[in-house]
Amino acid sequence: MPYRLAIFDFDGTLADSFPWFAGVLNEVAAEHGFRRVDEAEAEELRRCGALEILKRLEIPLWKVPAIAAHMRRLKAEAASSIPLFEGAAELLAGLSARGVPAAIVSSDAEENIRRTLGPDVARAVARFDCSSSLFGKPAKLRRTLKAMGVRPDDAIYVGDEVRDGEAAAAVSVDFGAVAWGYAHPDALAALAPRRLFRSFTELDRALGAGPSSGP
Repeated sequence: MPYRLAIFDFDGTLADSFPWFAGVLNEVAAEHGFRRVDEAEAEELRRCGALEILKRLEIPLWKVPAIAAHMRRLKAEAASSIPLFEGAAELLAGLSARGVPAAIVSSDAEENIRRTLGPDVARAVARFDCSSSLFGKPAKLRRTLKAMGVRPDDAIYVGDEVRDGEAAAAVSVDFGAVAWGYAHPDALAALAPRRLFRSFTELDRALGAGPSSGP
């Protein structure tokens, strides 16, 4: 798969942030008046798309922007302590060394992402387009493609959620699903991604960035 641009989601794809997310979710639920989630239901929700998750948690769409802003504020407090997955930094460095630009399109804030990456790793990212709304990733992917001068069929979007796959399909970009993030691998496989990666080694090899360890 000779891509000219590799675009990545961040949380659950490059950053191991699900434990943090699970730890603050019920705090945010109490603040914004939606249902609390226990461990068993959290696992069930990994098989759902974004709209189904909102329905199950009884979150009306009008509340989503405020909830997202609250989550970003909490994330800012924890960003420097959230680890990257083992192999993520090496992947980005390998792409940079080969002259294949990497971009990050994410719902999280750019400053949070940079804090988690650290300055050295962040320099391997050619473009950040962040703070996406829940269903705003297609527009950010289109903007990133235009800014980088790359056609959709020369790019891949690598992510860990159903909405990442839907966003990639909306802009005719290949979707590379990762099995170690927020969504269950079965839910991602149902989207018929270009590849379902089960380790960073597989992802590295597919992008030609060299061997790596990790999940």
